[in-house]
Amino acid sequence: MIATVARTGLPPSPLWGDGRDEDHAAPAVPPAGPVARTAVHPLLQLRKVNSFYGPVQAHFDLDIEVRKGQIVSLLGGNASGKSTTMKIVLGLLKPRSGEVLFDGVSTLGLSTPQIIRKGIGSVPEARRLFPAMTVRENLLMGAYARNDRRAVAEDLERMLELFPRVAERIAFQAGTLSGGEQQMVAMARALMGRPQLICMDEPTMGLSPLYVDKVLELIARINAQGVSVFMVEQNASLALQIAHHGYVLQTGRIVLSGPAAALLDDPRIRDAYLGGDGAARTAS
Repeated sequence: MIATVARTGLPPSPLWGDGRDEDHAAPAVPPAGPVARTAVHPLLQLRKVNSFYGPVQAHFDLDIEVRKGQIVSLLGGNASGKSTTMKIVLGLLKPRSGEVLFDGVSTLGLSTPQIIRKGIGSVPEARRLFPAMTVRENLLMGAYARNDRRAVAEDLERMLELFPRVAERIAFQAGTLSGGEQQMVAMARALMGRPQLICMDEPTMGLSPLYVDKVLELIARINAQGVSVFMVEQNASLALQIAHHGYVLQTGRIVLSGPAAALLDDPRIRDAYLGGDGAARTAS
């Protein structure tokens, strides 16, 4: 059964202890749920974003918000523009018009490393680990922009506590791990940068059912400890079970949005992504 920690309203416990360095410290985050909406501005906001691949328009006046303390799921079919949305957030694709704001400040014109240093972590599709490097080396790559060696070492220990399976594989080459194990390494690597927000692109794609459950439970646990999550996910049912809010993207346009619980009960979602009877169906 998937944990629904993120919706319980429990106050988050800090993922990082005291002594964190200023540039990479995660701020205090309000409890998930309605309280999170009291923030002056969203943590992440896309406003009227229009983007193109050559002559082809990929997004049409895209509006998306992620509030502090939230898990937000972006759903949609193939070629709907989900992964392209992630590229815009991470600075890999520049929109033709519109705004992208992180913590109230525009990120347009910043490089991907600069955006990551602002406090956005990335768990890309297919994980993109360094296969010949050990798990430990891959995790430390997530802290490449940090100079606080002692805090990095402490965070590494915290990651091994949060991801015990990763701890068991710490000396193995990353390329020898299973898909589920690699996904956990990718998540832990992103957390090593002490982000306020993690962007996850298809975190359960290609995983066995056992690891799908484990990964989604870990996402809920990470969120409960104060990290916001913006997630593109192929499994609408499971994604909405752990999310606070959801958006449905269709050919570059938001056609439906609302609280995750309401979307789960929406017949349009059931028909399009859950087979009309609540059974999960892929929407990659």
